[in-house]
Amino acid sequence: MDISVVIPLLNEQESLKELYDWIAEILQANRFSYEIIFIDDGSSDQSWDIIQSLTSKDPQVKGIRFLKNFGKSQALHAGFLEAKGDVVITMDADLQDNPEEIPQLFKRLKSEQLDLISGWKKVRYDSVLAKNLPSKLFNWAARKTSGVELHDFNCGLKAYRNEVVKTIDVHGEMHRYIPVLAKNAGFTKIEEQVVKHQARKYGSTKFGMERFINGFLDLITIWFVSRFGKQPMHLFGAWGVVMFIIGFGFAAYLGIDKLFINPYGRLIALRPQFYISLIAMVIGTQLFIAGFLGELILRSKKQEKRYKIAETANF
Repeated sequence: MDISVVIPLLNEQESLKELYDWIAEILQANRFSYEIIFIDDGSSDQSWDIIQSLTSKDPQVKGIRFLKNFGKSQALHAGFLEAKGDVVITMDADLQDNPEEIPQLFKRLKSEQLDLISGWKKVRYDSVLAKNLPSKLFNWAARKTSGVELHDFNCGLKAYRNEVVKTIDVHGEMHRYIPVLAKNAGFTKIEEQVVKHQARKYGSTKFGMERFINGFLDLITIWFVSRFGKQPMHLFGAWGVVMFIIGFGFAAYLGIDKLFINPYGRLIALRPQFYISLIAMVIGTQLFIAGFLGELILRSKKQEKRYKIAETANF
């Protein structure tokens, strides 16, 4: 199979039929063999009924319905597990991603032997204050932290080699950082491509300003996990050693001063250096304990199911 189109969605009943018709028309016109996988992330509207209707008419359409809303990352994970195409295309269901970009993404990924192409919505039709400016700041921080030089990490329109989506583990809110996850997994042939951005036609966005706060927190998390996820003691142990050196340094200074230099001076317990030494050593101990616990958890953790599927269609 040439292409798997993976589409996570939440309450997008108005756009699903139009989106399906548009995708099918483009893929059939270019003679691609394909499948379209809709993942309903716990919609409360008629989205699943529409998906079932599409699957009954077209065997190339498949559907997954979550028991409740588990998040976009979990929806993508479920779609990636089922994707059979040599190239996997992800896009949003709100008609803001243009399916006409798919043939070019497919051809470029194949011809240049890339691992991943990320869309870049260079011209956007979102609110400047609500999305554009926070998005620019978010993308700048992501570039500096991750070393992946992309202008638009959060663009839903991306193309992957099948091997990439089968290797990376998308969880939590990490869908924003799939290119970073791919790079950390060893897939370094990552490029971007300017894509058309459509104004939202139906409904309203499902994401508010909190997504940028969560995005920055996730960015810190993914930086830490990529650097120290396999060896947390390297971080906590190093800082523990620093705090111990500071603590013992002050303790040694106080001991030498009291024993040899000024034995009749103030009591050690009345001097501020005593409390600096004590606090530093306590913090150093806590950091070491955190490092040991991290190592133990890493070696004993079990992979838990992060979402529950209520039903599927056409699988």
